[in-house]
Amino acid sequence: MAKKKQEIALAKDNSFIDENKLFSHISKIIEKRKVRAYSHANQEVTLMFWEIGHYINSVVLDSKRAEYGKKILPTLAAKLVKKHGNNFTERNLYRMMLFAERFSDIKILPTLSAKLSWSHIIELLPLKSNEAWLYYANETTTRNFGIRELRHQISRKAYERKEIANSQLTEKSVIPFNVFKDPYLLDMFG
Repeated sequence: MAKKKQEIALAKDNSFIDENKLFSHISKIIEKRKVRAYSHANQEVTLMFWEIGHYINSVVLDSKRAEYGKKILPTLAAKLVKKHGNNFTERNLYRMMLFAERFSDIKILPTLSAKLSWSHIIELLPLKSNEAWLYYANETTTRNFGIRELRHQISRKAYERKEIANSQLTEKSVIPFNVFKDPYLLDMFG
């Protein structure tokens, strides 16, 4: 009886379909499409935040109206939060502005936003140098870091340690430049 429940007879050619395989295959399709939908939605949200930050930086503040901007941002944020939700707080508007300032080159933005979530970008914003920013962004996309791993890499100063390790290499060194992600390996290989 259990076997009959797992198999469905087709009326046309009397062949049988395994219900478990059917369910499994359809579930895989659903999960794959959910992941793609999430990724696409995430990319659009990140691009929207950049566009908002860019607009505030270029039009409202015009790089000269800092005092005016300080007065208008709280009012703007309050209106946006009321209409569109908590993603548009004053603090997040400042983050959007900083994001747009750091990534003024719109050409690399679609690639970056496809691989980094807004949460990743928030973790990267406090970094001072653009080189560190790009290093951690590239490492995150290449190695598929989650937020926790990105925080861990930043807290252990992976970029700075890599730079120190590279500075210790000479042209005569047997170790190729930029080969080690972890500078402690240099000691092991002399």
